[in-house]
Amino acid sequence: MRGMGYKDFIQLDSPATQDEFVCTFRVEHDPAVDFAWAAGALAAESSIGTWDPGLTTMTGEERQYGARVIKMDEAKKLAWIAYPPGLFEFGNLSQLLSSVVGNVYGLKEVRKLRFVDIEMPAKFVKSFRGPQLGMEGVRKMTGIQGRPILGTIVKPKLGLSSDNWAKAAYNAWRGGIDFVKDDENLTNMVFNGFYDRARKVMEAKKKAERETGEKKLYFCNVSAPVSEMKKRADFVCGEMGNNYVMIDVLTVGWSAVQEMRDHLEGKGIGIHAHRAMHGAFSRLEDHGIDMLPVSKWIRMAGSDTLHAGTLGAGKMFTEGGKSHARAIYDMLRGEMYGLKTVFPVASGGMHPGVIHHVWDASGSPDFCAAAGGGVHGNPLGSEAGARAMRQAVEAYQKGIPVEEYAKKHDELAAAIKRWGTKPPGGSSE
Repeated sequence: MRGMGYKDFIQLDSPATQDEFVCTFRVEHDPAVDFAWAAGALAAESSIGTWDPGLTTMTGEERQYGARVIKMDEAKKLAWIAYPPGLFEFGNLSQLLSSVVGNVYGLKEVRKLRFVDIEMPAKFVKSFRGPQLGMEGVRKMTGIQGRPILGTIVKPKLGLSSDNWAKAAYNAWRGGIDFVKDDENLTNMVFNGFYDRARKVMEAKKKAERETGEKKLYFCNVSAPVSEMKKRADFVCGEMGNNYVMIDVLTVGWSAVQEMRDHLEGKGIGIHAHRAMHGAFSRLEDHGIDMLPVSKWIRMAGSDTLHAGTLGAGKMFTEGGKSHARAIYDMLRGEMYGLKTVFPVASGGMHPGVIHHVWDASGSPDFCAAAGGGVHGNPLGSEAGARAMRQAVEAYQKGIPVEEYAKKHDELAAAIKRWGTKPPGGSSE
């Protein structure tokens, strides 16, 4: 590295090595500075640099850890920055994010900044546990092959007593749903206490398993301070015999997720990652953090299933369109330096009439389809809503249009009459 000014961190003739990290940023800057200055500022401020390059504390030993802008595309406002591995503590996601996105968003000359993606070396990725079960383990747990795993979120998300919540869960399981989950903000409430709910829902789960002959899952939301999360997981999975927990991974924090993954090691317990809060930093195309790198970090931290969007077929905004959501699905299901795979979960406005759109867009049955209102809003009730979900899957497997299949299946017909068969806006994009 030449000097310590921001533009000294631009080294377009110095490509990244296989041991380095490469982050892609999209940056819009104040017209008082040029693009090269802004890109160099990102590299400097996320590694060893600062606004005053003349620090008397500089000895020269720090220069080997300077990040480098190795490529720029000013027309697309993109900059690629390479980071030496010595800048990061392996096995520590919090420190990684504190480095690459922790300070640079505060630079006043940077008007808008989008963290697009990150490439990480194999040794770093392997320093994390990753999923304990992975897709293979979840399928083995349920005994389901060749079709998506079907789930529901009990609705309304808040307000039901533990008795009524457990009743809704039981009806959904009885109708053919594979997993029932708490929603992101249902923890230990005055109207529905965690321990009371866990006990009653597990009783309902075991009853549904006896009656249907199918294995059922309960994604129980244990999100809380870490010490309480451990107590809740030990209760529902140890004392009550459950085999899955749910964590609001972005609101509890990266270190909390890693701590819980360590706590559950060797117990055969899955972690479902709810991505509550992600829209606060992923929704805008020109600012924030893309869900693709966030999904990589969630996989590394140890989640087995992850809300990954409905591929354009639900009520939620599809960041980057269907093709970008598919890239996230493929990353979760693909090779990542030996880490187990993650089941992407399509959730948010799901209902039986759009399962075929999601399945087509997924390109594989390796996803979970979770419908809340799309089960409990069925005019015939929650059990019928669950049956309609299974019927929609059966129609797809048999190659029969869902509208045609509904003619001989009342539950599916009721769902289609209520919600139709087209994604919002009439397109799955």
